[in-house]
Amino acid sequence: MNISSISDQNAVLVQDLCKDYMIGKATSRILKNISFSVAHNEFFSLMGPSGSGKSTLLYLLGGLTHPTRGRIWLDGCELTNRTDSEVTRLRYEKIGFVFQRFNLLPTLSALDNVSIALKLSLFSNGNGKKEFAEPRELLELVGLGGKMQYHPNELSIGEQQRVAIARALVRRPSILLADEPTGSLDRDNTIKILDILKRLNGDHGQTIVMVTHDPNVAGEGDRILHLVDGIIESS
Repeated sequence: MNISSISDQNAVLVQDLCKDYMIGKATSRILKNISFSVAHNEFFSLMGPSGSGKSTLLYLLGGLTHPTRGRIWLDGCELTNRTDSEVTRLRYEKIGFVFQRFNLLPTLSALDNVSIALKLSLFSNGNGKKEFAEPRELLELVGLGGKMQYHPNELSIGEQQRVAIARALVRRPSILLADEPTGSLDRDNTIKILDILKRLNGDHGQTIVMVTHDPNVAGEGDRILHLVDGIIESS
C-alpha cells in the first residue's frame, strides 16, 4: 500500500518528523523521527512531561511552525512542502484550535467571540461559499445557551474555555487540536470540558488530538501516544 492511500485512510499521518531549534550557536533536536497516525473520528491523546516536545508536535500538525524534516498529511492533503499561503489555507480548511489560554476578546459577548471567527473568514470553497456552524447552536452545544450575551469577565474559567471550544468549531474543522485544554481548570471544570470533547467525538464524529501532561485526562481518549525527550515511548 502506497503512502497516498495510507494518508487518505487517516485524519492525520506523520512520517519521520524532526524539529530542530537553534540555541545560541548550537542546534537542539526537539522531535526525533516521529511517525504515527490518527484515524478519522478518533480521540487521540498526546502525553508527555514538560519539555518532551508535545506542544511543538501539535503546532507542527497545525501548520504553525515548519518541520526540519519529515512529512505531515491532514485528511489526505500533505501539509509539508507547501508555501506559507497554502499552509494557511489548509490550516483554515482543516483545523480548529483550542489552547490553554482562551484568547477571548474581553469587550465582546460570548456570542460575538464565537461569531468573530466568521467575520475573519479568509477563504471559501470552489463555489465561493464556505459552510459554517451556527454560533448560537455551538454555544447551546457547550452548555452556554443561557449566557450568550455574557462577557468573559462574567463567565467562570470553565465557561470561558467552553466559549473557546465553540469558537474553534465554527468553521466545521475536520480536526480539532487541543493544547492542554484543561490545564487552567479545576477538577469539576476539567470533567465538564472532557465531557464536551467526548460528546463532540462520540456523537458528532469530531477527530480530536489533545495534548496533556495529566494521565487522567489523557486516559479519556481512545489512544495515548507518549512522548519522552522528543521520542515516542509507547502508543
